Amino acid sequence: MQLPPKVTPRAFARLAEIGAAGQGQALRVAVEGGGCSGFQYEIKLDAPAADDLVLEGEGERVVVDSVSLPFLAGAVIDFSEELIGARFVIENPNASSSCGCGISFSM
Repeated sequence: MQLPPKVTPRAFARLAEIGAAGQGQALRVAVEGGGCSGFQYEIKLDAPAADDLVLEGEGERVVVDSVSLPFLAGAVIDFSEELIGARFVIENPNASSSCGCGISFSM
């Protein structure tokens, strides 16, 4: 059995600041083909779908569709604030390499 992805308290806190739940939305994390390494993450605010895995914390939700779930097994979804900017980041143990941008990866 695959471990579901985890969401850090910092990521849930940032979603609470944004007020996503108050707008009926969740943070959607998906994996698509493409990017410079073969796969890329799509991270956006979106309405949850009936077949999504829903991860909840601080009154907020992060959702992952069933197709993306195997690619994100055991991953950690976090929020990072650095000099180059603030963004949601994914630490993915399934990725064998990733691009410098942090958005694309290979398996």
